[in-house]
This record gives sequence, structure tokens and C-alpha cells, in this order.
Amino acid sequence: MAEAFQDGWAWWVIGLAVGVPVLLVVLTELIGALSRRGNPVAGPLKLLRNWVVPAGALFALLAFAIQSPADQVWVRVVATVFGFLVILLVLSSFNVALFANAAPGSWRDRIPTIFVEIARLALVVVGLALLFSWVWDADVGGLITALGVTSIVIGLALQNAVGGVISGLLLLFEQPFKIGDWLDAAGVRGRVVEVNWRAVHIDTGSGIQIVPNSSLSGASFTNLTEPAGPYTASTSVTFSTDDPPHEVMALLIDVADALPMRIAGERATVSYGGGGSYTVSILVPGPADASTALSMYLSWLWYAARRQGFALDGDATDPLTEPDRLAAAITQIAPALHLRDDDVEQLAATARLARYGVGEVVLPAGVIPEEVSVILTGQAVLALDVDGGRVEFARAEAGDIIGHTALTRERSQAVTVAAEILTVVIVPLETVDELIRARPRLAAEIGESLELKRRMAAERLAELNLSARVISER
Repeated sequence: MAEAFQDGWAWWVIGLAVGVPVLLVVLTELIGALSRRGNPVAGPLKLLRNWVVPAGALFALLAFAIQSPADQVWVRVVATVFGFLVILLVLSSFNVALFANAAPGSWRDRIPTIFVEIARLALVVVGLALLFSWVWDADVGGLITALGVTSIVIGLALQNAVGGVISGLLLLFEQPFKIGDWLDAAGVRGRVVEVNWRAVHIDTGSGIQIVPNSSLSGASFTNLTEPAGPYTASTSVTFSTDDPPHEVMALLIDVADALPMRIAGERATVSYGGGGSYTVSILVPGPADASTALSMYLSWLWYAARRQGFALDGDATDPLTEPDRLAAAITQIAPALHLRDDDVEQLAATARLARYGVGEVVLPAGVIPEEVSVILTGQAVLALDVDGGRVEFARAEAGDIIGHTALTRERSQAVTVAAEILTVVIVPLETVDELIRARPRLAAEIGESLELKRRMAAERLAELNLSARVISER
């Protein structure tokens, strides 16, 4: 027994029998605590507990406890496995220390994962070469030379493909854009949905356009998302040269300022280029809103131009201006205004037809209407602007009147928006006053309708427990 302790192998047996279980228990508890906190250090510790410690214990048992010869095959195999696991543990620990808790925006956070993986692979190869040199006495110099020559030959044969990969890696390293950014590159405009070694995938709205990295790295492109902040959506429109420029410019700004995606507090700008050509610029939150904003703007502009009698794109024709259409419309709304046969001709001389596109504001809040509109076809939404948004409280349909407060000379508290394509008969205030003087019942109905709308608005706000941010300034 004394000889066993003198040789030292007994101490190794006792140390391994006691130390390894204790170390495994301690590592298990530590890993459990770190995992509950979401700490990335738990990853390397799991590798240490599950692989490195058992392999190290086996190597110590063979080499020091049993004292097997160092040149024995099984000792070398175990030493190789243990050395490889130690290399992985060191690399994993460095990865956690350098990149797991990298601050957003720092150089460690900006390094693409692919670069980290390539560096890790290179270090593993170098570590294995040194390991085989130490354990198996292998001559790795010749192998490295052969691999170098082979790499040069393969690189020359695949230089075009490798060039694209290198361009992709450099693009990933520089990171001039990220997933979700909007690019205007190589004649392609859209949102970046994927970036890999070979190409960038751009969603153009009509499909995915794949742009090779070599094309991007060898040419200029525009990142529409950077810098962060408002994005200017621009479009060009043309009117007839007979349309007064300043009136057209006022119309263009009014329509643009009514867009819901426009940045609050930022008015649109219009420049006149002569020959009936105008350029409109609208500030929106980002490129993703630009196409939607311009589509809505151009559709609203079509209706607004017809209402003003302007020739958008050189065309001012409007079927609503035909006399027969107005006469038929007056006949349709006659019950709502209590019209008699002799009133139709009088109303036809002053009233007019108008249309509004979906989402257009028919009557804004906070204004005193100068005319009254009677809905012919379609629906309109009545809503209140409150802190946090717009609250709908009623709807107006065919036969309903818009602009009741014109008769009381009060500012409108609600905003009226076209819920669908809306056709209305617009009656001047003077004509309505004459009708009311001859028909007291019409005045009473308008007053009752106005009070009903006010009560519905108050009930809706009470239901939602909101306080109205009344737009009207009394």
C-alpha cells in the first residue's frame, strides 16, 4: 500500500473518484442558476461538464493513475479527444466574453456572425494541427503546404464565384444596410428581406428581386431608410395651363395635408415647373409609407380636381356636371328637404353635384360650413378627434344632411369622412335658408338631427371613458 502512494497513482485514483463527482455537482448547480437568469456563460459550462471533465478524467486515469505508456494508441486517442474539446471550450468562452454581451452599436455587435464562424473554424484547424503534431508527432508542415497550393488552384478556378462570396463578406462586415431597410440599388427599389454570402434579396412589392453582392459592391446604391427620420415622398402631376397655378398649388397642398400617414405638423410643399407641371413633396415616417401615401394622394386628387373644375392630366370631364344628373339627384333628395315641384327648378340653378374618394374628409372639424350637403349615394363616418386617435360615433347614409352647423353659424365639432365613394348634392347656405323660412318643419328636423349627433358623440366618449380634444375653437 505504501508503494502505491509512493508511486503516486493511488492519489490520482482517490482524487478522480472524489473530485470528479464533486466538480460535476458544482457545475450542474452553477449551470442551473445561470440558465434561469439567461446568462450566456451557461453554454461553455455545459460543454465543460458534459464533455471536457469526463474526457479529462479519462485521460488522467490512463496517463497518471494506470500510468499507461504515452505512446500507447488509446492514450493518444483520448489525449486527442481531450485536446480537441479543450480547444472548443476555449473558443466558446472567448465567443461569450467578446460577443454575447456586446453593447448595441459597438464594433463587437456589428461584426457579422459569419466572420466569427470563419475565425473559429481557422483556429480549430490550427489547434488540431498543433495537437496532432504534439500527440502523434505528425509532420503538419507538408500538409499545410499542400493545402496552401490546393487552395490557390481552387481559388484561381473559382475566382468569379469566390469574388462574389468575398464581396458578400465585405458587405456583411461594413453593414451599409440591414434587414428591413429600403434600398434603391441596381435599378431595384424595395425592402431588404435577406442578406447572405452571395446576394441581397429585395422585396419590390411585386416579387423578390435577387441582387448579387458583387453588383452592390461595385456600384453605388441609396439606403432610403438612413438617416432615420422623415422620408420625403414625391410625385409629379400635370394640370391644364388654363388652371390658375396658385389655385392649383393650394389644392395640391390641401389634399396632401389631409393624408393620415403625413407627419403631423409638417405641411406638404409644391413647386411649379411651368407648362402645367407641378411637383408635390410629402413628409411621411419612412419609405414603407411612401407608396401607400402617394397612391391615396393621387386618387384623392382626382376627386378634388373634379370638384374644383381643374383639368388633372389635361382632362376636366366629369359626368356629374351633366344637367340631367343634377335634376335626377334633386328629385331623389326632395323628401329629405321637403321640396315641392316648383322648388326643383330653383334648386337646380344653385346646387351642384360632387364626389369624394374613400377616406377623404368631406367636412373638417373646427370650421363654420358655408354650404349644406345631402348624401345621394354612399356612406360617411362622423368622428371626434380625441387624445390618442379618432373615435367614430355615427354614420350618415343616403338622404342624410352633412353640415348642420351651417344653419346655426357654429363651428363643426365632428369630422366627416367618406367611408366609401360618396356622391352628394351641395346646396348653398342662402338656398337652404330660403327653404327653411318657407318650411318650419325642415328647420325642426335639422335641429333635432344636430342634437341627436351631439348626444351620440357624448355617449360614445363616455362609453370609452375618453375626454374629447374638441377641435372647434369657440
